[in-house]
Amino acid sequence: MSSTKLESIPKRSYRSERRERKARETRERILAVACAEFERSGYVATSMRALAQAAGVSVPTVELVFGTKSKLLRAAISFAIRGDAEPVPMLKRPWTQSAQEALSVADFLAIVGRVLVEGERRSAGLILAAFEAANHDESMSTLADQLRGQRAETAAWVVDQLIERASLRSVITREQAIDTIWLLMDPHGFVALTRDRGWIAERFGAWFIDSVQQLLLAGESVPLATTSRSSPSRPTTSTSKRRTS
Repeated sequence: MSSTKLESIPKRSYRSERRERKARETRERILAVACAEFERSGYVATSMRALAQAAGVSVPTVELVFGTKSKLLRAAISFAIRGDAEPVPMLKRPWTQSAQEALSVADFLAIVGRVLVEGERRSAGLILAAFEAANHDESMSTLADQLRGQRAETAAWVVDQLIERASLRSVITREQAIDTIWLLMDPHGFVALTRDRGWIAERFGAWFIDSVQQLLLAGESVPLATTSRSSPSRPTTSTSKRRTS
């Protein structure tokens, strides 16, 4: 083999790595834009043309990478839930190992609550967009069902980890505990409390932890946590004024 051919090998490798890096950056840029646009405008009102323009690419590029708009929303939700583009399921990520190593219920729930809040911040609006889209696009119904199923899987994992560290209340079965946590994790609740009721995300996390302890665990009726529980003050109503006058 000639020296010229030998010298060309690392160059091709470098060009290949550069193309892969550029393709990854383009994919992540499109995903970031899709997260913002779908959450702001909803699924129906968001067009592929608008997404492509905001990402600085052509519509054919978006279609080449993701295919259809429904597949792009699916990818955007996974990207938002996980916090990156790595195809590693949430329950296979390092945080679960840290949670499993926690010795106490309090330490375990602190980790779960933190991860839940981070995920809800990034993905709650997108998941609601998917639920809304299921009313208009039959193909999105499957995605909506999958999202509910994934939440149930996570809730079951949380319950089983709790059972390893504490006892459920005598009137609560494992299935009821799973349903309770599934409901507490519902993105509708996160959006309602943080957007409509003015809660900060950390307050939601504290509420989640308090609710799990008080609703499910034997002997865990404890005072509500006070961490970051501030919220906008409400105006005094005329009724309250009359009562205090």
